[in-house]
Amino acid sequence: MNYDKSGTSQKSRLPAQLSDRHWRLGDPIFSNLTLFFALVMASLLIGFIIILSTNAWPAIKQFGIHFIFNSTWDPVRELFGALPAIYGTLLCSAIGLLIAVPISFGAAIFLVEMTPSWISGPASFLIEMLAAIPSVIIGLWGLFVLVPHIKPVETWLGHYFGFLPIFKGTVFGGLGFLSAGIILTFMIVPIITAVSRDAIRAVPDTQREAMLALGATRWETILRAVIPYCRSSLVGGVILGLGRALGETMAVTMVIGNSYKLTASLFSPGTTIASKIASEFAEAAEGVPMGSLVELALVLFGITLLVNVIARLLVWRLTSVKAAKE
Repeated sequence: MNYDKSGTSQKSRLPAQLSDRHWRLGDPIFSNLTLFFALVMASLLIGFIIILSTNAWPAIKQFGIHFIFNSTWDPVRELFGALPAIYGTLLCSAIGLLIAVPISFGAAIFLVEMTPSWISGPASFLIEMLAAIPSVIIGLWGLFVLVPHIKPVETWLGHYFGFLPIFKGTVFGGLGFLSAGIILTFMIVPIITAVSRDAIRAVPDTQREAMLALGATRWETILRAVIPYCRSSLVGGVILGLGRALGETMAVTMVIGNSYKLTASLFSPGTTIASKIASEFAEAAEGVPMGSLVELALVLFGITLLVNVIARLLVWRLTSVKAAKE
């Protein structure tokens, strides 16, 4: 038997050489396969843009950039504009975030910092179960439970705070922007709570122990040591919730009233981009009417992309500031 200079037989080295050759062959296969998957995802995004742009071309050709700033939606005269739908989408999403963010952050802090594990587990499960409820069921709940109860609240707000533009105007039976925003709160609270809970749970215990050792109270520890450490993840959770709110369709359609107009009053019926598409797509005629609905979808697609880009930049900035401080 032949031996090399180290005393190892050449026969015993053959399996190792075959193993090395196997891994050298597997690395490029794995690399190219992952590259293919990444290109597929990028191709899907580009494909969405191309398909939407192609189908929306009749409206784009006729209205151009004025489609975004026009507030008319008249299928008879074929005059279409997206401004009321864009306004309603942003307003309802803002109302939903304004209510959902404090609730979600408070619930996440309570589940991680305040409760024992035997309570935290079931409570987290119940909160996340909200995300599994179909939106049409939440919409029915909003229509039969929320809307009748929101009407006296709107009447009270109009009586005492009617001097504010957002609380001025006629109460339309509870249907309107306020009801739609509250419905969106139920849709996005589980998402923000789950992400925030995991972010707070990932904070090292040394952060808390160091703050407590300096004499801080529990709330001071949470506000000055825990929250700043996971701030970028909390922002990411809020952006995920905003993305869900921007695209929500059925639940919002059932309680918003579907009125195509611009108004500052939260009591007034309105519409969103998603609800407008859902309510009129089946009856839209070919050509400019159909193209206008598809262009609405293209506008919503652009808004979500812009929100995600801003979120990435914000998270990157927060992460950079955190790394610089460390």
